[in-house]
Amino acid sequence: MLFKNKTDYLMESIRLGRPMTGGEKLNLIAGLSVPSMLAQISTVLMFFIDASMVGHLGAEASASIGLIESTTWLIGSLLSAAATGFSVQVAHFIGANDLVKARQVYRHALICGVAFSLFVTLIGVGIHSHLPYWLGGGEDIAPNSSRYFLIYSLVLPFVFLYHISEMMLKSAGNMHTPSIMAVLICLCDVAFNYLFIYIMKMGVVGAAMGTALAYISISLPNLYLSAFRNRLLNFRQDRVPFRWVEEYVRHACKISIPIAIQNILMSGAQIVSTMIVAPLGNIAIAAHSFAITAESLCYMPGYGIGDAASTLVGQTHGAGRMDLCKNFAYMTVGLGMGVMALMGVVMYVFAPEMIGVLSPVESIRELGTVCLRIEAFAEPFFAASIVTYSVCVGAGDTMKPAAINLSTMWLVRLTLAYGLSKSYGLEGVWIAMATELTFRGILFLIRLFRGSWMKSFQC
Repeated sequence: MLFKNKTDYLMESIRLGRPMTGGEKLNLIAGLSVPSMLAQISTVLMFFIDASMVGHLGAEASASIGLIESTTWLIGSLLSAAATGFSVQVAHFIGANDLVKARQVYRHALICGVAFSLFVTLIGVGIHSHLPYWLGGGEDIAPNSSRYFLIYSLVLPFVFLYHISEMMLKSAGNMHTPSIMAVLICLCDVAFNYLFIYIMKMGVVGAAMGTALAYISISLPNLYLSAFRNRLLNFRQDRVPFRWVEEYVRHACKISIPIAIQNILMSGAQIVSTMIVAPLGNIAIAAHSFAITAESLCYMPGYGIGDAASTLVGQTHGAGRMDLCKNFAYMTVGLGMGVMALMGVVMYVFAPEMIGVLSPVESIRELGTVCLRIEAFAEPFFAASIVTYSVCVGAGDTMKPAAINLSTMWLVRLTLAYGLSKSYGLEGVWIAMATELTFRGILFLIRLFRGSWMKSFQC
């Protein structure tokens, strides 16, 4: 069989049980990580661009998006959790070389996921006018926040289709196509934002429209490439009629529900954090939002390596190659910590420039710079938590990692943030974040080396 590249050949080595040298393992990790890093960075750039374009409209416009940003991330994370329950099974079945079952799981994912995203859309439409006030926003920013959230809610089925198709491609070992599509969605976002914000003078609503149309424009081609063009997942290869298998949905729930609960409570914690920051004023709200957006450019490489870890651990776990599974886990976590340590240095040095791109307001830039420099010291341990969590998800181990994330967020970060914000303002909130991320990373490293994550789930 001919392969498009070396990565495809090495991925088949997992399925066919061929031995792999250390160099081949590193090549495979790099071959999967680099495109995924680019995809992750491009995804964050989309939010970065929104924030930057709106930021130049003034502090109130920035605060109107910053206020509901954590809620939109919550909803996106729920859709991602729903997709993960199915994509993990697909990776396991591909690793076991059972491609028919892999494709059947994908079909179940589309049916269940679209239904779920429509349900969340209805909830979003129902609460959009009240949400900004629940989050502590004032009359000066609440109307624009409400309109932004409404538009985002209406496009959620397309957001799900985008995420499920990219996850399925990654489970099959194809990181290049999601990377290209992520760049395309970013370019579409820039073009549509420029049209609606600056040409049509629609402000915050224009930013929402730009993001919505970007998702619509790219999600359907992405779905086509994963479901009808991918060598392993192409639905047209199946010669048997579709049959509903309840076990696939039950396994998906077993994986997804802990992730969804975690994401609800983690994003709930982010919302509480926003409520802690909100009384500090619009400058603090905007600086907090911009610093989170700027920092995300630095930790996205960790998520890119985490994607590679999930794919490699998922397929080696499904193939029953546990020694190789453990090797990939250790190698990806080490690589992630090294890369994000370097990114932490970059973030510390260039913090003023990173915030300056997002806002011309001097007070916002100064406060955001201080926040980024506090967070820079926690980046290696943040990487440990990101990549180790991805390792656990790839193996189907989601319950205890979710408990680690939740306990450190609620018991450490929010407690410290509330106390420190009284004395140190926004800087205190970010000191609490850095402390909690370091502690969380240590707990995940302990779980990684104990190895119980490898025995959690079997398809």
